[in-house]
Amino acid sequence: MLQPDSPVAPDTREPQRGRRAAFLAFIGVLLALVLSWAYLVWMDWGMRHMSEAADMLLMPRMVDWSANDLVLVFLMWAFMMAAMMLPSALPSIRLYARVRGNPAGFVTGYLLAWFGFAALATLAQWRLLEAALVTPMMTSASTPLSAGLLIVAGLFQLTSLKDACLTRCRSPLGVLLAGYANRSRALGEGFRNGMYCVGCCFALMGILFVVGVMNLVCVFVIAAYVAIEKVAPRKALLSRGMGALLCLWGVSLIVAGSGK
Repeated sequence: MLQPDSPVAPDTREPQRGRRAAFLAFIGVLLALVLSWAYLVWMDWGMRHMSEAADMLLMPRMVDWSANDLVLVFLMWAFMMAAMMLPSALPSIRLYARVRGNPAGFVTGYLLAWFGFAALATLAQWRLLEAALVTPMMTSASTPLSAGLLIVAGLFQLTSLKDACLTRCRSPLGVLLAGYANRSRALGEGFRNGMYCVGCCFALMGILFVVGVMNLVCVFVIAAYVAIEKVAPRKALLSRGMGALLCLWGVSLIVAGSGK
């Protein structure tokens, strides 16, 4: 006589592995954030105490940069991008970890995209310094430059390209959940998500040249805004509101400069 099939207990190992990977991803990102912000605070201290920090190995020279100085400024931008963007990327990283397991490749690809932006920002800062458009203290020395950066950032907030990149940046795992990708493509998936985030946020980074590249208050505010923009329910309204504020700020600089 055939016995009815015994009920099979569900396999809980995959969810447990996913939760463990998500927890480890959170710890890893937290450590990276602590390291990045510690580096930035240290650099900020060095710039505020130039006489005491003259021999700091990781401080670039004020003018006449060499290849070594370019590398040091690139490191500054790279750590800054990690400090600013990893918090807003954490939900995607944790989701990736829960679905796929180890997210190391995804995080590496994501950071590679922002490190590419850091390299471009380093070259831009070098050329602006050489042209005397920014000061050795990394702030804008030109009202037209400041106003232009703010207005461009504001107008970009209103574009369809901004909206498209923000949509992909907010929901990076649609392709993953549809079954398109596999574990061997983690680096590429992370890089693709990072490029969407670069496309979404690159113009906002130009504000740093206006207020000071090492203005840590502004760095924190921009990072907080980016994180909020990625989770806000009415993202279009938030982006357009920020765009209008930035444009008004830029126009006010032009008006104030013309009155002198």
